Amino acid sequence: MCLAIPVQITSIEGSEAEVEFGGIAQKISVFLTPEAEVGDYVLLHTGYAIAVVDEEEAQETLRIFEEMERLAEA
Repeated sequence: MCLAIPVQITSIEGSEAEVEFGGIAQKISVFLTPEAEVGDYVLLHTGYAIAVVDEEEAQETLRIFEEMERLAEA
């Protein structure tokens, strides 16, 4: 089993992109998703964007992660 997290691309330079997740910026590879553009949401797995996803799907997944975190703290 693997876990991929939706993140939004804020910039791209070559095959490297900067993304934001939970207020933290990180550099990732977009080598596997050359169609990705600034503003797109991608699934991040082990430093690689493995798929471009639509914003609605990404936001729903992020909402579920936030709910899981809230429940774990309770």
